[in-house]
Amino acid sequence: MSDYIVRATAANTQIRAFAASTTELVEEARKRHQTSPVATAALGRLLTAGVMMGSMMKNDSDVLTLQIQCGGEIGGMTVTADSHGDVKGYVNNPDVMLPPKNGKLDVGGALGPGFLNVIKDMGLKEPYSGQTMLQTGEIAEDLTYYFATSEQVPSSVGLGVLMEKDNTVRCAGGFIVQVMPFVDDEVLDKLEANIQKIQSVTAMLDNGHTPEEMLNQVLEGLDVEITDTLPAKFNCNCSKDRIEKAIISIGKKEIQAMIDDDKPIEVKCHFCNTAYKFEVEELKKLLKKATR
Repeated sequence: MSDYIVRATAANTQIRAFAASTTELVEEARKRHQTSPVATAALGRLLTAGVMMGSMMKNDSDVLTLQIQCGGEIGGMTVTADSHGDVKGYVNNPDVMLPPKNGKLDVGGALGPGFLNVIKDMGLKEPYSGQTMLQTGEIAEDLTYYFATSEQVPSSVGLGVLMEKDNTVRCAGGFIVQVMPFVDDEVLDKLEANIQKIQSVTAMLDNGHTPEEMLNQVLEGLDVEITDTLPAKFNCNCSKDRIEKAIISIGKKEIQAMIDDDKPIEVKCHFCNTAYKFEVEELKKLLKKATR
């Protein structure tokens, strides 16, 4: 089954919720970036969070960026998503290897201390930007903390990526549940009790739970109403034309230096690892377009 996001409300709109299956898009990212298992788990969690948070935005042109700057061996991660279920991302060090911790991939150890930046470009003069310190480096807890402190929205975030023995992605997905300011105490108590007793996201996914079934467990007894679903996919909007513009923007001096080397150059997109090759003759054409 292809990846998708479910949006829902519960307890008569006192709760809004999102859940996603992201196995295919996380595997696509793993293949493109050749990530190690711990890097796949870290990037997969951030991609899953990004695609759900992107679906919270209202306008077609809105763009969300999640950026982790950290001191661990992974060196940082960046994920960008839109409101249509498209997401892309990369890790700074895709080869990071760490021993397991308590039998699990040590994502927190790979990240170490650092910051989570959330940037929302909604077409206003300035993008909205929020920053919080990483709490555990496990990403779900870090986002829960971000929602509570930066957006003042009490939330519960669950994210999971499970690997096969051959280091491909077995399953990936997650949920975000948020309570509205007017939530009743008994609804909050029920939600907290549910979250205490649910299985981990990876266990639910491994048991074949769909996003709808995950939400039904998290929101059991709270009258879940699915409002809509949308496809989710790893999708990068890079193109040779965009790369050309980037080369032109670096200026005549730099382009001339490339031409003087008398060799073709290769430019790779950070987000999807697609390589674009430019022959010397092409560089000469770009030099004529450069204005500085």
